[in-house]
Amino acid sequence: AQVLESGGGLVQAGGSLTLSCSASKLPVGSYAFGWFRQAPGREREALGCINWNGASTYYADSVEGRFTISRDYTNNTIYLQMNSLKPHDTAMYYCAADRGFTSADFYCHKPSAFRVWGQGTQVTVSS
Repeated sequence: AQVLESGGGLVQAGGSLTLSCSASKLPVGSYAFGWFRQAPGREREALGCINWNGASTYYADSVEGRFTISRDYTNNTIYLQMNSLKPHDTAMYYCAADRGFTSADFYCHKPSAFRVWGQGTQVTVSS
């Protein structure tokens, strides 16, 4: 089982970008997912998580209202819609998955619980 991120790139401040997390050999309807980011010199930051059935979501204060996680069962893909981007959002963005049944809040506060991680996609926001 693996996940592969895509959709990163260069965008101007105030712009939008949608990241994709394509899942292989793991059905998105049965897994919890999370999005994380890490910039040079900074710790990894949890952005948002969604539990296995979508009943529970969690967003970090830094992205609440700007970022949205969605699930596409047909394409077996998880998306991260990012709006009103800021230069501070510049980082490598990672998708993670786990076949567990705990809450989104739990997963975002304990990222080590995710057992499948992608390689990341770079997002750069210019001022």
